[in-house]
Amino acid sequence: MFLTFIQGRAYGRSASGRLAVFWIAWAMLTGPAAADRGSTRDALDRLEELLEMRQEDGLLDARLVLPTLLVSAKPRYEASATRFTAQALTTLTRVFGRGSVRRCQACRRPRTLVENGRLQHTSGPVNLEEVIGLDTRFRGDAAQAKSAVWIDETQSGVSVRVVDLRSGQVHFAQNIDPQLREYRGSARTFKLSAELERRTRGESLTHANFDMAVYPGQHISMEWVEQWGEYNQNLSGLVLSFYDPVLGIGAAYYRALEWQNILIGGQGILSIPTAIAQSQTDEDFDGELIDPLFTGVFVMRVPFGGSNYGFLLTASTNGEVGFGISYLNTTFIPVLP
Repeated sequence: MFLTFIQGRAYGRSASGRLAVFWIAWAMLTGPAAADRGSTRDALDRLEELLEMRQEDGLLDARLVLPTLLVSAKPRYEASATRFTAQALTTLTRVFGRGSVRRCQACRRPRTLVENGRLQHTSGPVNLEEVIGLDTRFRGDAAQAKSAVWIDETQSGVSVRVVDLRSGQVHFAQNIDPQLREYRGSARTFKLSAELERRTRGESLTHANFDMAVYPGQHISMEWVEQWGEYNQNLSGLVLSFYDPVLGIGAAYYRALEWQNILIGGQGILSIPTAIAQSQTDEDFDGELIDPLFTGVFVMRVPFGGSNYGFLLTASTNGEVGFGISYLNTTFIPVLP
């Protein structure tokens, strides 16, 4: 009704009048974006929880991160301009402590530098060298900052980066919304980057698995395998058997399939009691004490979704075929990975 009134009274039936009505309606319907205070506040709460967890698991080591410098807390909406910086600073203070967080107010202002007879005036975002220089210039007697934090308000929540000021390494980088939907996506991207860096450094990726097949045959073993290869599809390492064979040690190799992340491979296990018995008897004796000297075991694991458990199928050269459960990346022995 409103559009018809405007069209008939003000602009008539001409094409230019209809076009003008269209642009007026578009401007009224779209309008300036409004801030969702609840989403931003809830996202900052999730950020606080995630930072606390990263501290507990050691990814944000206080010795490497603190004291930290809040370089930028950029609101997205005009309605957030007066409070977003304070909210971000409060969140960091709750996590790291009041004396461990400073705000770099000079980082947001135009900067003038006189060096070698040259006068340089800059504004806008600062790089790491400028952050270090501003911190050195204005921190007074306080300790030098070890990391810098950027927190920006987004349409669905907040984005955050924690960067080492000395090396430029990204300690933490996530997009966070109240339901953590974007967090899951950005976490996968960050983990991929961390994985590429791990491969470049040549560091290993070790898994600890505990297998327990109980029906109809039995096989119980513990293994430590290293993931390797161009696409991390190969796993190989040490296996310790408790049953089938009883008290055995050997090697294991698996291949990871893309479908459902299924692992298929085998274990080659030497029976320790049989080996000892054969070494203590006559050379002509080649019998077995409990199990054969060597046992081969076919193994297939099917993980249950994203959990640390999986379906297990084993078949050994001793005639034992069993179904059971596999505990992936266990920590039964804290001193081992």
